[in-house]
Amino acid sequence: MNNVDQILETAQERAEDMGLPYKGALLPSEAHAVLQAMPEARIIDVRCRAELDWVGRVPGAIEVELLAYPGMRPNPGFLDQLSSQIADDTVLLFICRSGGRSDQAATLMSQNGFTDCYNILEGFEGDKDKHGHRGQQSGWKAAGLPWIQG
Repeated sequence: MNNVDQILETAQERAEDMGLPYKGALLPSEAHAVLQAMPEARIIDVRCRAELDWVGRVPGAIEVELLAYPGMRPNPGFLDQLSSQIADDTVLLFICRSGGRSDQAATLMSQNGFTDCYNILEGFEGDKDKHGHRGQQSGWKAAGLPWIQG
């Protein structure tokens, strides 16, 4: 078994332990390793446009808002917008700010026939630190993984 297989197996066990309705749950560093080893895998960033513009982006991510700013209204076209950009058997790694919306997106896509959905735990910015700031102690940015501003 190679490293990426071990990572995916761990993610699947983690999802089962957490009672999640999709295939797996990855830590940010694990998600990055999967993307490096499996160029066909896709990272799906479901944050709103304002977050992408003001906080930063993951290079190469497919960006489809799950909730639209302002008001964080559900995007009624989410499923169609994302489905038009991917194949049914693509390994999908969902990310948002802290892991909540990406959990919803992984669940939705799993319910609609996409069988290889993984949530990136901690998200792009992770939890707030003791000063109320994100992006310092957990998440994609804090792990030092590739990202760009605006």
